[in-house]
This record gives sequence, structure tokens and C-alpha cells, in this order.
Amino acid sequence: MPTREAPMSEPAFTDDEYAFLRHVRFGELPPAVRPEERVELTETEPRRDRPDPDDQRAWDLRHGA
Repeated sequence: MPTREAPMSEPAFTDDEYAFLRHVRFGELPPAVRPEERVELTETEPRRDRPDPDDQRAWDLRHGA
């Protein structure tokens, strides 16, 4: 016999309860970085998500050739 689930009429937890559970799991968050403390990052190494364009074998493997 199939079981019938009750419709969700209200969330399982309130926002305050979710905040408490996040705090229990992750602890205290570090302070936010102020806008004047932010720095722009620049890439100095080649991208890792693409093979070297001179390495034809890597491109062939990536594209199933």
C-alpha cells in the first residue's frame, strides 16, 4: 500500500533555527572583508581548465578524436 505524505504547509525550520544549525555546523564566520581591504587578483599561471594548445594529443582526448 503506498504511503501518503502530508503536504508541506510550513517549512521544517524557521530562519532562526537554520541560522543556529549553520552556526553549530560551521562555527563563527570570519569578519567580512571591507571594500578598502579588497585587492584585485591577477592570473600568473596558465589556465588549468584547458590543455596546452600545442599538445594535440590532449586536445584529441578532450574532444574524443
